[in-house]
Amino acid sequence: MTRAFEDEDIIHVEGTVDPVRDMEIIHEELRLKDEEMIGPIIDKLEKTAVRGSDKKLKPEYDVMCKIKSWVMDEKKHVRYYQDWNDKEIEVLNKYLFLTSKPMIYLVNLSEKDYIRKKNKWLVKIKEWVDSHDPGALVIPFSGGLESRLQDVSEEERQTYCAEHKTQSVLTKIIKAGYSALQLEYFFTAGPDEVRAWTVRKGTKAPQAAGKIHTDFEKGFIMAEVMKFQDFKEEGSESAVKAAGKYRQQGRNYIVEDGDIIFFKFNAPNAPKKK
Repeated sequence: MTRAFEDEDIIHVEGTVDPVRDMEIIHEELRLKDEEMIGPIIDKLEKTAVRGSDKKLKPEYDVMCKIKSWVMDEKKHVRYYQDWNDKEIEVLNKYLFLTSKPMIYLVNLSEKDYIRKKNKWLVKIKEWVDSHDPGALVIPFSGGLESRLQDVSEEERQTYCAEHKTQSVLTKIIKAGYSALQLEYFFTAGPDEVRAWTVRKGTKAPQAAGKIHTDFEKGFIMAEVMKFQDFKEEGSESAVKAAGKYRQQGRNYIVEDGDIIFFKFNAPNAPKKK
C-alpha cells in the first residue's frame, strides 16, 4: 500500500509524499530480505550437497545458485523471471521467497480525490507498475472513506455513498487478494451458524472436507453441493433441490468458489475400552 495524499497532520517517514519512490523502496526492501534468506540456504546446501555426501541435494543447490544469480546479481524479483521449470518451481515453493509472491498495489487517496476519481500520482503509479511489474493490479481506495463507512450503520452507509456518488472498494480488495493467492472459499451451514472455509483453487472435495476436520477427509463418502448463486436465486435449499440444482459429488469433485457443501463421511471407529 502506498500513500498518495497530502495531510500535514500525518507525517510521512520520508518527509514528502511520493508513492513512486515509496514503491521502489518497498521493492528493494523485499529483494534484500530474500538476499538474507538465500545466503544461509546456499551455505547449508553447499556443505551437504557439494562438500558433503548427500548428492541428492545437488539439483536443489544448482537451482538455488540460479535464484541467487537472479535476485542478488541481476537484482530482480523472483516472479519477474517467466521461465522457471517445474523442478525450479518446486524449490521456490519450498522456500517461499517474498519476491516470488504476486503483488497488488493499493493506492491510498484522500476521500476527495477518490470520490472525484482524480489524483496527480495515479498515472505515474500506473506507468511505474506497468514498467516494473507488468500485469499487476492497481486499486485506488481511500482509507479515510473506508474508515468512515465502517463506523456507521448499513442504512447510513448507503445514504452517504448515494449522496456522494461513491462506494466502498473493500470487497474488491479482499477478492483481489484471494485471487492473487489462488484461494477461494466454500460454505458450510447448520441451524446455528454459517461458516466460510478457505482452500486453494483446484482442491478436491475430500481435502476441502479435511479443512473442517481430518476425520471428514479420512471417512469421506460424498459432498452434497449447491451453488451460492442458485441458493440466492431460488431462496432456499428445498427450492434448489426442487429445481434440480442440488448435486451429489464424489471424491474427484473440484470445489468451486462459493460452493455450499454438506459432507457425508464415515465416522472413525472409537478405540476399544481395555
